[in-house]
Amino acid sequence: MISKSLEEYIKTIYILKKQNGNVRVTDIANRMNCTKPSVNKALHNLKDNNLVDYKIYGTIELTADGENLGKKIIEAYDIVYLFLKDVLNLEEDEAQNEAEKIKSVIADDTINKLAKYVHKVLGLNNLDCDYDINKEKCRSCIRRKPKDKINNEK
Repeated sequence: MISKSLEEYIKTIYILKKQNGNVRVTDIANRMNCTKPSVNKALHNLKDNNLVDYKIYGTIELTADGENLGKKIIEAYDIVYLFLKDVLNLEEDEAQNEAEKIKSVIADDTINKLAKYVHKVLGLNNLDCDYDINKEKCRSCIRRKPKDKINNEK
């Protein structure tokens, strides 16, 4: 298990890879508003955990485990964000800020339970099929109901 700060590096690398294709130390430092030496230290820790492939002055690639962790981190954020925005009706900016904070301290078991609750309240497919954020169960079968149908059910 890695620290929450290293998870933020994984998330940033994952997002930058999706947006730009190639990821370099400078890209991460700029996105996270930190120094290049800090990024290099984090990359060495991530490499030691087999989450990234990285050679000095080269591009940064997530390993299969790193990519899976990146997806999991993004999904955890999305679940918390949906709860705050669509269930608690927070404004979008506030929901984004709060989701980022909450996601970094919430346990996987709690995320799993929150995901089931959010999906039930928002009228998404039932997640009683042993949904687990550490596995990609149900992601492709979940279909969201139109917003007006959700509002009529309340």
